[in-house]
Amino acid sequence: MSVFVGILLFIAWAALVAISDCARRHISNSVVVAGLAAAFGCAFLQCGPFGVSATQASVGALIGLVVLLPFFALGVMGAADVKVFAVLGAWCGMHALLGLWMAASLAAGVHALWLLITTRTRLAGLVRSHGATFELAGKSSTPYGACLTVAASAWLVLQGLAGGLR
Repeated sequence: MSVFVGILLFIAWAALVAISDCARRHISNSVVVAGLAAAFGCAFLQCGPFGVSATQASVGALIGLVVLLPFFALGVMGAADVKVFAVLGAWCGMHALLGLWMAASLAAGVHALWLLITTRTRLAGLVRSHGATFELAGKSSTPYGACLTVAASAWLVLQGLAGGLR
């Protein structure tokens, strides 16, 4: 199997996560498991787009899960977002996680600011009472899983443009 197949698998999985998260604010476990299986399959066959080994994929997935789990426990992040980050750890390796987290968090911040502006939410009104603080077109919160996969896809494109893909 070639790296091209690995790239196609990653882009298809990332697009499915982003579309599902943006449209329904829900990422099914089957999509998460499929991404994890594809990431490990590519790592074992050495055809992953980010060039990680099976060991690097394992460590990346574990770090990705452990690092964001406290945010889920505090109720500020959904379980699917944590699982998507773990799958990205398997695809990209642990060395990429901090950069992906920062890029996705910046994108999420821009999204939250956009929601504030478009819904005309006053900053004084951000005290959470019942339900979601932000809502636009019936969708609450920021699609953080989409922010994560878009950041990873952008990194893949930048690697390709820089000639860093194998």
